[in-house]
Amino acid sequence: MVVIRLARGGAKKRPFFNVVVADSRNRRDGRFIERVGFYNPIAGEGEEALRLSLERIEHWKHKGARLSDTVAGLVKRAGATNAATGAQATAA
Repeated sequence: MVVIRLARGGAKKRPFFNVVVADSRNRRDGRFIERVGFYNPIAGEGEEALRLSLERIEHWKHKGARLSDTVAGLVKRAGATNAATGAQATAA
C-alpha cells in the first residue's frame, strides 16, 4: 500500500521532516517514490515552516495513497492557510 507520511531528517534535537509518498513496507526514512513537501516544526521567525504540493497530494490520493494522521493534519492546516490568503498551493 502507498502512504503519504513524514520522513525525518535534520540533526539531533533539530528535527526536519520531508513529506514523502512511499510504499508502506519501506523504512520511515528509507526509499520513497516522490517528495511532496516539507515540515519544519522549529522554524524561526521569517522561516517557512510548511510547504506542501497539494496538487500532487491529491493526485496520489486519487491513485489510492493513504495519508498518515500527522500528514492529514498538516494538509488540513496548509489548505486552511491557502484559503485564508487566497494563494495557490505551492510546488515542493
